Amino acid sequence: MESDETLDCYGLMCPMPIFKTASKIRDIGIGKVLEVIATDEGIKKDIVSWCSTTGNELLGIKEEDEEIHVFIRKLR
Repeated sequence: MESDETLDCYGLMCPMPIFKTASKIRDIGIGKVLEVIATDEGIKKDIVSWCSTTGNELLGIKEEDEEIHVFIRKLR
């Protein structure tokens, strides 16, 4: 999946990937896609709730080896 920006949260534990995602999403334009790369399994559940709460669109979650790639489209 294509992304406009990438956020590296490799090795960070909950809740840091969500905090960093919230900060980074403010810096990108509406309609842009942010890819978050994480290793904490908790992000798979947490990002669903975060997107629902913030009104951003979760485009998908892809797992490769020990990395979890989350794709979010900024809607607001």
